[in-house]
Amino acid sequence: MKNESTLKLDLFLRSTPDRHLQRTAVVMMGSSKPDILWSPHHADRYVICDSELSLYRIGAVGTSEAKAGALLLSEETAATLLAINSDTPYMKCVAWYPKHEPECLLAVGQANGRVVLTSLGQSHNSKCKELVGKEFVPKHARQCNTLAWNPVDSNWLAAGLDKHRADFSVLIWDISSKYSPEAVPAEKLRLSGDADSGMVVTKPLYELGQNDACLSLCWLPRDHQKLLLAGMHRNLAIFDLRNTSQKTFVNTKAIQGVTVDPYFQDRVASFFEGQVAIWDLRRFEKPVFTLTEQPKPLTKVAWCPTRMGLLATLTRDSNVIRLYDMQHAPTPIGDETEPTIIERGVQPCSENVISSFAWHPSTQNRMVVVSPNRAMSDFTVFERISLAWSSTTSLMWACGRHLYECTEESAGGGAAEKDIATKMRERAQSRYGHDTVQLWRNHLLAGGTDPQLRSLWYTLHFMQQYTEDLEQRQQGNKQSLIYSGIKNIIKSSSGTTESRRCWKGSDRPTDVAQYHSEERSLALQLCGWISRGPDIDVEPFLKSLEQEGEWERAASVALFNLDIRRAIQILNKGASAEKGDLNLNVVAMALSGYTDEKTSLWREMCSSLRLQLKKPYLCVMFAFLTSEPGSYDAVLYESRVAVRDRVAFACMFLNDNQLPRYIDKLTNEMKEAGNLEGILLTGLTKDGVDLMESYVDRTGDVQTASFCMLRGSTPEVVKDPRVQCWIENYRNLLDAWRFWHKRAEFDIHRSKLDPSSKPLAQVFVSCNFCGKSISFSCSAMPHQGRGFSQYGVSGSPTKSKVTSCPGCRKPLPRCALCLMNMGTPVSTCTGTGKSDEKVDLPRDKKLAQFNNWFTWCHNCRHGGHAGHMLSWFRDHSECPVSACTCKCMQLDTTGNLQPSDNV
Repeated sequence: MKNESTLKLDLFLRSTPDRHLQRTAVVMMGSSKPDILWSPHHADRYVICDSELSLYRIGAVGTSEAKAGALLLSEETAATLLAINSDTPYMKCVAWYPKHEPECLLAVGQANGRVVLTSLGQSHNSKCKELVGKEFVPKHARQCNTLAWNPVDSNWLAAGLDKHRADFSVLIWDISSKYSPEAVPAEKLRLSGDADSGMVVTKPLYELGQNDACLSLCWLPRDHQKLLLAGMHRNLAIFDLRNTSQKTFVNTKAIQGVTVDPYFQDRVASFFEGQVAIWDLRRFEKPVFTLTEQPKPLTKVAWCPTRMGLLATLTRDSNVIRLYDMQHAPTPIGDETEPTIIERGVQPCSENVISSFAWHPSTQNRMVVVSPNRAMSDFTVFERISLAWSSTTSLMWACGRHLYECTEESAGGGAAEKDIATKMRERAQSRYGHDTVQLWRNHLLAGGTDPQLRSLWYTLHFMQQYTEDLEQRQQGNKQSLIYSGIKNIIKSSSGTTESRRCWKGSDRPTDVAQYHSEERSLALQLCGWISRGPDIDVEPFLKSLEQEGEWERAASVALFNLDIRRAIQILNKGASAEKGDLNLNVVAMALSGYTDEKTSLWREMCSSLRLQLKKPYLCVMFAFLTSEPGSYDAVLYESRVAVRDRVAFACMFLNDNQLPRYIDKLTNEMKEAGNLEGILLTGLTKDGVDLMESYVDRTGDVQTASFCMLRGSTPEVVKDPRVQCWIENYRNLLDAWRFWHKRAEFDIHRSKLDPSSKPLAQVFVSCNFCGKSISFSCSAMPHQGRGFSQYGVSGSPTKSKVTSCPGCRKPLPRCALCLMNMGTPVSTCTGTGKSDEKVDLPRDKKLAQFNNWFTWCHNCRHGGHAGHMLSWFRDHSECPVSACTCKCMQLDTTGNLQPSDNV
């Protein structure tokens, strides 16, 4: 009913055209803090309630829904006031009818304990007209604290009241019930204050919680919504309406704001002062966990209806809403388990204190907040972006309900270069690094397109080749010198001789001085210019360059060996070859006019025009011909020329003072740049590790670093922490890619090159009675003529069977499937067939067939032959032993994984 002041205010509001002035007038009247409530069946409508009810419609800015004079909630949305209801004074709580019809029916709990049904706007529904204005009156007047509609039986409305010593505090009303005047005294009817006695109901459907106060209520979505959770004065109580005499309760102070997680019906949140308690209804003795206590008292907690496990909390006089993400901890595993909760705070509006908030019922992570002066804000909580980068370089990230995947595009057509992880994975599949006979072929296994890898593997190939020669000649003292690199080889040089040779095919002498020594010849061999043997002959190298179509490089090498006719011949041949460059004929013509006269026109023109040549080897040819004797910087510092060619040139034309200085300078450049061509200079030494470290820092290629440093390095170098780090990271990569066979091959390869890395035996089969290792006992009995292979690891059915411990002669365990004692070869057991043969790994020179291995479950301790166990778990999930329900194979996280590499 409206009193006189309310009627005057209504007349004032209806006569005021400006909506902002209407809202300001209402705020002046209200003294309580406003709350906000979303419509359960209209995603664009909500109610602000304090001293009156105000219905708003939210819409995008600039649309017909957001009319002129609408309140701006954000940059994209605005709210339009649709209706105001001030018929229900002394409001304490409001609940919106859960069903679609009647459309805008609300229940209002008042300070005197009455519950009044009211509506917003004009409704033409007959049921709504019958219900609006209906009042539900308790026996004794006291404040109504909370209301909750039953979501299934929508006629049921639960009300929580303050304590009264002679009355119940939880009343469940049936809004469809009729008033019976015989059941209520005339005094009660007269005190109700309503002329229409048929609109007053005083008999509740259920009365619960006697002599106690109820501060919060919620219906539990179990057992057909017949369970009601109530926050009483000192306990949380669950009332079962099918048997009201039974009640489940737990003593706690956290009795306010009880609310159920919409995505996990057994999880409930409640709060007391600044602390939130999370309950599991299946273990209702104590909270599963409590959230971090806030310095100020809480005013509201609410689960997000569109996001699993997201709880929002608001404290008094705060402009920050705290969010707790509990999606990773839905159930407690044990008493000692502390679930992981991600906490963060959001600030919907920086200026105003937040009075209340409400999650949007359908739009993900969206909420509307309201301040004490009714200033509203539309806000979306942005999800934390979770990134997951797989070992195969696929990138996935999750944001809200969306899952995005980003895969690497194949290189080519202007696309970006492949990631190094992709390259290493492809190289591992092609057995990169495992060709130990023809080492140079490893660069082809890597794709054959990287010049640095080509140089590296050719360097290692030459080092291995000449080390084998020294072994045959029994010169072991020089073997380590080869792997120490040209830098150390040159430093040990002695007995250098100088000679002046004529141009080949010409009797004319030249001023070019060449230097020779045994160490320089070895350096030329490592550079690949001359082959093995005592003869210094570059012709095989020139022919190999011609076969590969490297005409300019071949011509320059011939010229550096003072064979100008051979260089001209190569250039002419290159010009006439298929897809050859006709300009090579012009270069050959220019070379044919060479003269060593310093003042000649030829020298002057070549000196000025050589820099315009785009191909580096042609440029250094003319630089060599026009340089002063002993001054070849234009050749030595041409970075586009291969390092091995520059080093070979230096070994031929620099004296003992110039050569070490140049090699040291070039080595430092290679180390700083991480250029693998520098391994020719540093060798597999500490300098080589420094160079490789720069290379790995630049590229991340731990695969090449691992294989390279295992080739011929000294034990001190291999034990370097950096080298061990690269090796272990590469092994971890292979495991992450599920290349388990490849990783095993790498371990075998590593143990051959580095015997100290061979792992000790890690697993022994020991007797259950005497505790002795069966394998050790077998190896310690040579007089019996039996090896370890006969004790459960040999696949040959012709060998004798040993089914007892060699130490104490107790029988070995029996296989759970064939019931034969362990130690019996699988091939002699009944029931084995082709299915078992498939389990056997097709390996050459096996130590033992996998079928016969001892296999057991660490949980139930049952087991048998590995072949039988694998056969069984192909078709079954539980243990083969009767009455054992252990799911053995599923206990291992990698039990069902298959290797990605094909062996």
